[in-house]
Amino acid sequence: MSEIIVYGFPRSTFVNIVRLVLTHKDVAYTFQDLEPVMGKAEHLALHPFNRVPILRHDDFIVYETSAIVSYIDEAFEGARLTPRDPRARARMNQWIGIVNSYVYPYMIHHVTHERLVFPELGIASDEKVVAHALPKVETTLKVIERELAHGQDYLVGSELTIADFFLLPSTFAFSLTEEGKSMYPKYPAFCRWRERMEGLPTTQKLRAILPPRVPIPHAREWANSHRPKY
Repeated sequence: MSEIIVYGFPRSTFVNIVRLVLTHKDVAYTFQDLEPVMGKAEHLALHPFNRVPILRHDDFIVYETSAIVSYIDEAFEGARLTPRDPRARARMNQWIGIVNSYVYPYMIHHVTHERLVFPELGIASDEKVVAHALPKVETTLKVIERELAHGQDYLVGSELTIADFFLLPSTFAFSLTEEGKSMYPKYPAFCRWRERMEGLPTTQKLRAILPPRVPIPHAREWANSHRPKY
């Protein structure tokens, strides 16, 4: 039997993208929490750029979320999450790029870290970082709303794709902030998409096995290493 291991830490946005895709395709895997060794030799041997997630499939190791989920979708049986039509596939990859370049940086790296992650560690929020990000979050929500307002169920149309699982974890974490709670009701098509995604058996199955949200100890270093400066 193949051995599949996902390495990361439980609250990682990108780790949970990988776990959602594995869960949706009903691929059994083991999760290995790297929190005790983040940034140390054991972690860097798996990911030389000091990030997560990492996937091991027997003797094959791959990092970077896009590469991991593409591999999972191609290597394992189950519902295919990559469109065969080239235009739909291009649209899916466009959405993945939007999440990587605009959604995650501002919803998570800027706002959620300042509102949730750092305060949990006793580190005060930087209001300049939040203020810089909020107009950019609004822009991304407007773009998502415009696309979903055509009545489609998912980002690329009527079929669920990798893009939907890319977007979901960032929008979930941002929903826990006061800013998210205030902004989201202004975007009804987006809210219907979130409700649809949160109601998927895949999402509920993963949520059921995730541990309670606790502080992220290694995030103390983030306040010095890659906190935005404005």
